[in-house]
Parts: sequence; C-alpha cells; structure tokens
Amino acid sequence: MKKSYTAISLFTGAGGMDIGFEKAGVNILLANELMSEAVQTYKSNRVDVNIIHDDVNNIFKHIEEFKEVDFVFGGPPCQGFSVAGKMDPNDERSKLIFTFLDVVEYVQPKVFVMENVKALAKLERWSEVRKKYFEKVEQMGYNCTSFVLNATEFGVPQKRERAFFIGIKNNTDIFLEHNLLEILNQHKTQAPSVRETLQDLGKAGTEKNPNTCTSKITFATNPIMRKSPYSGMYFNGQGRPINVDEYANTLPASMGGNKTPFIDEEYLYGNAESDWVVGYHSELVEGKKVPEFKEAPSRLRRLSIREASRIQTFPDDYIFSGSKGKIYTQIGNAVPCKLAEAIASSIIQYISEQ
Repeated sequence: MKKSYTAISLFTGAGGMDIGFEKAGVNILLANELMSEAVQTYKSNRVDVNIIHDDVNNIFKHIEEFKEVDFVFGGPPCQGFSVAGKMDPNDERSKLIFTFLDVVEYVQPKVFVMENVKALAKLERWSEVRKKYFEKVEQMGYNCTSFVLNATEFGVPQKRERAFFIGIKNNTDIFLEHNLLEILNQHKTQAPSVRETLQDLGKAGTEKNPNTCTSKITFATNPIMRKSPYSGMYFNGQGRPINVDEYANTLPASMGGNKTPFIDEEYLYGNAESDWVVGYHSELVEGKKVPEFKEAPSRLRRLSIREASRIQTFPDDYIFSGSKGKIYTQIGNAVPCKLAEAIASSIIQYISEQ
C-alpha cells in the first residue's frame, strides 16, 4: 500500500511547488503567503487547504497541530541573494532562509525542501551564509545537502537553474547528495521546445490564449549586440526575444511590462518561415542603422499569461487572481511544477528505501 505524505507549504506564492508535491502524492495541510493576490489564486484552486495570509513570522500560533508532518517546503524570497538584484546580505529578505528554518525547527518535519537562487548555493560571496545555514540544520538534527538543478532536464521548457536545500531528520547517510542525485537522474525527462509547448494555443486574443502583455516593443537606439539574435540588448527593456525552437530563458517575476520576454507570433503561430528578429539581428551585424520608425512590427509581441504559465508547467485550468501585472509576477516567482514534482518524487523514493 502506497504511503500517504503530509506537508506544510511556506512562501507559497501561486502554488507551483505545491502542484508538484501534490502530483508526487503529498497532501498539503497548511500554506502561508503574504501577497494577497497569490493567496486568492491559491484559494481559487484549493478550496480544501487552509492558507494563512500573513507574514511568515506570525504563523507559529497556527502550526502547533501540524508538528511532525512529513514535509516543510517553500522558496523564501531570493532578491537579497540574486545576481539580478543588489546581493545585499542585510536585505531583510536574505534573513528569510533562517526564518524558514525556524519553522522547520518548530514543526520538526521528517524532510524539509528549500528552493532559492543558484547564487546562494554556488557563489563564494555567500559561503559564510551557507556555513551558518548548514551549522544550524545540523544542530537541529538534519542531514542536509544542496544542489543546483536545471529545469530543462525535468520537462520544463525553460533554462531556469535553481538551488534546492534538502534536509532529512535523523539521517546518517554520508552519501546523501550522491544518492539523492542518482534518484533524481532517474526522474529526468527531456523538455519540449517552446514551440512544442505553445503550438496548440494559437495567437494572442483567441479563446485559448486571451490575455497578453501590451507593453510596446521598440528598437534600442544604441543596440548592445551579441552573436546570438536572442542575446544582447537591441530592443527596449530587459524582455528579450525567445527562440521558440529551443527553451526560454528564466521567466522573471518582473514580467508584465517591458521586462516580459517576447515572441514572433507569425513564426510561432502563423505562416512565417523564419523568426523576424534573426533577420533584423543579421542586418544590424552587417552595419545597417536602427530604423527611423521606433516600434517593432506587430508580429513581435510579449508573452501572454497562458504562454508564461505553460512555460512554468502550470496546468491549463489553473486560475490566477489579480491584475495582469500581479499574475505575471506570480508566474515568474513560481517554482516550475514539473521540477517540484521530480524533487518530491525523488525524495519520497529515497526515504521509502531507507
């Protein structure tokens, strides 16, 4: 008989990590999130799970009855550690990885899983933070390891690298990292391309693909060029073109305006034989000047909400709440569902074999 597992979800957001854990067979008993729109999203999709809409520091009075669940999991805000941010160790958000551990220490789950940016696990800059973190979990009675995973290796059409810190209570396996990674390798699955992921949706504004970001795409006056048409900065904003025949770059939480990546709709959904940005890039490389007219052709447009959601591997029937901008933020902040499912399934396999 298959064992049933229980969990508390922290820094829940829209619930991407929760979807993955649920698909792996984990029953979520309680969730916690501060962003009101994300709380409403979560409630719209899970009427039977109590989500506490409050700061994580205020939830201890709510979790007494959930002590010794199987899992505590979540992704504390990472802006303090991110190379895309200020990398400020005094950023209040940087302290939330230890608040996460405070909850773990209080609840005493069998396993904890904490997601964060790659930099926290790899950069020398954060070596003292990592040392303090591992010392803390060891004192708490957990054997902990960390590794960086690329979402494309787990069925997600997005080059998103994220760190995962996994702690197992009263575990003495000196080969924990090796053994967990060996099981994770069994759960690897090649991701579809962006084209394969989105092909059946159809153009923006149609029934299956209704809402898109309306931020204009204009030509940069002084383009910063790279060899690839999908790199460099030769359009306004930080939203770059997506190569639909490969994988998307990491979808940021700052989507919703001109930081939203964009596609050539005619190349993806229409009859165009090539991506417009490839031709334009070639012309710039050959020395052609930026056109006098500033706005890019209408066939270039920002990712729609449904497209971004699919790239993060949310189910098509998932209901998002809030303004367009807040929905894009929820999607960009999420842990890809399929990546979370692979991690949860691997841990369950590991602990069941112990």
